[in-house]
This record gives sequence, C-alpha cells and structure tokens, in this order.
Amino acid sequence: MAPAERPAGAGYLTLRAGAEATGEFEDRRSRFIAQLVHVGGERDAEAFLAEVRARHHDARHNVPAWTLADGCERCSDDGEPQRTAGMPVLEVLRGAGLADVCCVVTRYFGGTLLGPGGLVRAYTAAAQAAVAAAGESGAICEMTLVVPVTVQLPYALHDRVRRLCADAGGRVADALFAEDVQLSCVFRAGEEAPFAAAVRELANGEDLCRVGEPRFAEF
Repeated sequence: MAPAERPAGAGYLTLRAGAEATGEFEDRRSRFIAQLVHVGGERDAEAFLAEVRARHHDARHNVPAWTLADGCERCSDDGEPQRTAGMPVLEVLRGAGLADVCCVVTRYFGGTLLGPGGLVRAYTAAAQAAVAAAGESGAICEMTLVVPVTVQLPYALHDRVRRLCADAGGRVADALFAEDVQLSCVFRAGEEAPFAAAVRELANGEDLCRVGEPRFAEF
C-alpha cells in the first residue's frame, strides 16, 4: 500500500510505549477482539501480529492494520473477503489521527456468515472500541516535532536564560551544574530560533546555544 500523505512536520497522536488497549464487538455469536499498541516500525508491528496470533491461535482470523509516522501503512484481510476487514480497521486508525500504531482484530467465528456489510461494521466497531478504550485510559499521547537546544552558560545568566526559555514557549528538560551551567531545553520546531537569538543578545554576541536535530516527542 502506498504511503499516506502526512504534512511535513505535522504532529500526530499515538499510544504510549508499552500500553495496550482492547475493544470487543459481537455479532451473531462471532466475537471481534481488537488489540491496539504503539509500534516503532514495521518490525514491531509484525512482531505484535505474531504475538497476537500465538495468543489467539484457535481464532479463525487475526486481521492486522498499522500506520506509521513516516507514512507507511499496511493491512490484510487475513482470509476474510477482500476489503471487508483490514481496510476498515486501517480507516479507523486514520480517522483517529493515530500513527506509529498497530491494531490486530481477532475474530472467533460464531457459525453464521455476516456478509460483506456485516464484516465491515464489525471490524470497524471493534477497532473503534479499542481506540475509545485507549483514550479513556489516558494511553493516547500527542507527538510534536521538537528541536533540542543545549545552552552552556555562566551561573550569572542561569535565571535569565530560564526565563527566556519559558517566554519562547520552551521547557528545560535537564540541567547540569558544574564549573558552569548546561541547560538542555526543548522547543516546538520553529520556536528555537528566537530563543537562540535572545540568548546571543544577552551574552553580548557570544553563541552559547547548540541546536540539535528535529525529532518527534511528547511536549
């Protein structure tokens, strides 16, 4: 499946690492159990799918769908009629604005055929239930494109630089006090430049800031 279009630098929602949310739906004795987790890439998603298949080895179907922050998406109907299972689950993940997540919906067959429309509704409902459970449990977090800035400064400027950081919308993630002070600051992408300029002005033109590479993180 072709990568999805995601605006460059756009934030996204994901599950916190280590969290798993589940949701269930039942129709005419067929049980649909959705299991939703954070993944760091396709290898993690494939490993989770294998884990779910082992967990529910007696189930008729284990339908996977995952979407990653780099735009890569995958889904499979795992033996269900084409586009009645994997795609509906993927659409739920897309609709919720989630990325770096994998959802596997396990189906225990109840003995009655549900038809294409019934399958789409059931897989959709199970995935929606898992997403809702993740939200209710506080497992969903927002990832923002951030830029780390390290500031090496004399003690005399410490309080003023902290205030400049806060005024620019940043936060101090760590501080190291030795012969001088090292502040590890984090800013939303684009907000680090005014801070660095303000620190340079405060230090009479001396460049005290080291700007790192942008990355996605909770902010």
